[in-house]
Amino acid sequence: MTDQKKPRSLPLSEAITISAQAVGEVMLGRSLTEVLDQLDTHERPIVQSLSFDALRKWVKSHELIKQFIPKAPPPEVEYLLSVAIPLFLQSDSDGKGYASHTIVDQAVTACSEYEPTQYAKGLVNAVLRKVSLAIKAEREKPYPPDPIPMFFPPWWRASLKRNYPKSWQSILLGQAQRAPLILRVNARQYTREEYQQLLQEAGIEATPITEIAGVSLHSALLLKDPVPVGDLPGFYSGAVSVQDAGAQIAAILLDPQPGDRVLDACAAPGGKSAHLLELADCELIALELDGQRITKIGGNLDRLRLQSQAVKIVRGDASKAAWWDGKPFDKILLDAPCSASGIVSRHPDIPFLRREADILALQQRQRAILTQSWNMLKPGGTLLYVTCSVFPEEGENQASWFATEHDDALRLNAPGQILPTGINDGFYYALFKKNGS
Repeated sequence: MTDQKKPRSLPLSEAITISAQAVGEVMLGRSLTEVLDQLDTHERPIVQSLSFDALRKWVKSHELIKQFIPKAPPPEVEYLLSVAIPLFLQSDSDGKGYASHTIVDQAVTACSEYEPTQYAKGLVNAVLRKVSLAIKAEREKPYPPDPIPMFFPPWWRASLKRNYPKSWQSILLGQAQRAPLILRVNARQYTREEYQQLLQEAGIEATPITEIAGVSLHSALLLKDPVPVGDLPGFYSGAVSVQDAGAQIAAILLDPQPGDRVLDACAAPGGKSAHLLELADCELIALELDGQRITKIGGNLDRLRLQSQAVKIVRGDASKAAWWDGKPFDKILLDAPCSASGIVSRHPDIPFLRREADILALQQRQRAILTQSWNMLKPGGTLLYVTCSVFPEEGENQASWFATEHDDALRLNAPGQILPTGINDGFYYALFKKNGS
């Protein structure tokens, strides 16, 4: 679910407390998605919104924390301030946020409610009052545009600067912003135009996205303003899914046909599997290694009414053949495990979790899965290699290596590297046909 600007499902003080704890989990190396998945439905929207903003505004918040607390505060206080300070930034920038006195009051209340920070009520009160005045004073001066407000590790910045010398700053600035809410209309139920009319009748404004990187999209809609998925007409009966426009390219490029035997090699949470089934009545195996994430595949297919005897959800390692029945595939979608460096606007915890050494380990994993997947592909079949990364080590470098290592691999037309923009995340696409008979 895309984070909302100002959900009201919890008292703000309680939401600040839970969000500060979530940020603390990220700092210990835990995925924010994993943390949010454990929350109750009524808690998640506001906690996601606050914790996302805390990570997006990390650099700016910590500049202010350091300005008013020269000696670093204990982590639990640091995380609470990191959640509260972006509320001032939002309020001053769009006029739709909370009043400054409300933010201070609710943050102090959060200190009272959360035992590890009860001692810091006075400190939090004093610091946030000073922060409020400092932000207000900044906005009244003709400052140049704010620097990149989000934390990106030095090695990450260096890689982007080296590979994209003219656009690396715009990439980082864009990824520090809220991602838009983009829908994929279930073509088995509605045309895009029909569903757009339903949105209009519900008071939701949307515009079609017709093309990304030269690939025509037939089901993508960009919402002017995010809404909870429960407000989308027919969401729970499978009329529509939330999926980035760049991700919608995958099923279209693989082009499944009726009767094709198709493998989605790293399938969770199932969005691309669902799109393949929306496009054609194919025999699909959705493969996933993660025992927790695999349950989401079935949930998505059930909601979209796409489960059938021709669809199998299998737990297995895509780099090995132990799960395979030996019957080759006509088409394989390999959305490989990667750094996820292209989807930071939707997952702002990623720069905090990744290490430079991860890239080499991911490269090795990607190559193992590529090699095994190729062995399971029919002669004449096609394999689509996808990563949601902007690092060439996980994109073009891998595709070039694969083409060199496999004489029977014919490289077909595909977009290659797609950089993140205001309407799509960053992805890499390479398409191969297997020669032979």
